[in-house]
Amino acid sequence: MLQFGEQIQIDMVVNPNVANVLKNDTRLQTLFPLKHRKVPTMLSLEKMQIVRHSRKTPYDLLINLEKNKHFDALAKKISAKTKLGSPYTKTKLLPGQRHMVDIVKQLAAPVCEQTVLDRAVPRLFGEPWEHVSKKYSLPDKYLVLNPSNSHSNRNKINYRAWPQENWKQLLKMIPSHIPLVMIAGKGEEAYFEPIKPYPSNVIDLTGKTPLTDLIGIIEHAQAILTTDTGPAHLASAVGTEIFVLIGPTPAALTGPYVTPDNTINFISMDLPCSPCYNTAVMRNCRDNICMKQITPAMVLETMQPTLDTF
Repeated sequence: MLQFGEQIQIDMVVNPNVANVLKNDTRLQTLFPLKHRKVPTMLSLEKMQIVRHSRKTPYDLLINLEKNKHFDALAKKISAKTKLGSPYTKTKLLPGQRHMVDIVKQLAAPVCEQTVLDRAVPRLFGEPWEHVSKKYSLPDKYLVLNPSNSHSNRNKINYRAWPQENWKQLLKMIPSHIPLVMIAGKGEEAYFEPIKPYPSNVIDLTGKTPLTDLIGIIEHAQAILTTDTGPAHLASAVGTEIFVLIGPTPAALTGPYVTPDNTINFISMDLPCSPCYNTAVMRNCRDNICMKQITPAMVLETMQPTLDTF
């Protein structure tokens, strides 16, 4: 919109869950939910709806952010004057461009001015504070804690997780006058049992918040303490201060995106074997030392300037 004006119409093909996240973004006109990604285009009612829409009103520009044969086939059938992204545009890491967001921005480079790309950052719009504060009886100032991640229910080592005992210790160390909002996705509640019982200053919202509510809750927080997982990216996109526990993941490539509008504090042991995510080093690791060696005292010391604001 910075370059093409407020009259531009933007449609997006999204996972149904992502559609809920984007429903408050007034920059988007139509969201096409796509639940079954791998169904061939000609056999997918969802994909053919998009194709028929484009044939009726061809797009000026299509950008395919996905990178697999199923989306390549869909992109080829959608009617558009200009097509970027897979399989039309090849991208590679450039000097100073290490994050996935920078790679995505490269896809738009042929049609965007560099000054516009430089200013482009992820942005999300959650439910208004008036709505979430009343719905969940939230105080005006609080911290958000996010101990779990999408691998919490797997019967394998959760390499991105900080030990539950460490979370339990940290809860005891944070001053009791500071409200702490505990969050987690639906289905992750069992992960929190070893951390309980919670101190009286904990507000338990685990598994209770739709994503748009969660965005609003994170946006109003003084800060969030999280592992390298979804809520860290949500916080980055709403400008909330982030304390992110980093172990095996390459934070500079896949962690929360650093922008002029946010403050991100990476808490890491910076071990020689890190990052190792999805490598043989990680698969052969049985102790997850890069996360275990981060102590509650280290976390508390890093967060102290923020805690002092309460």
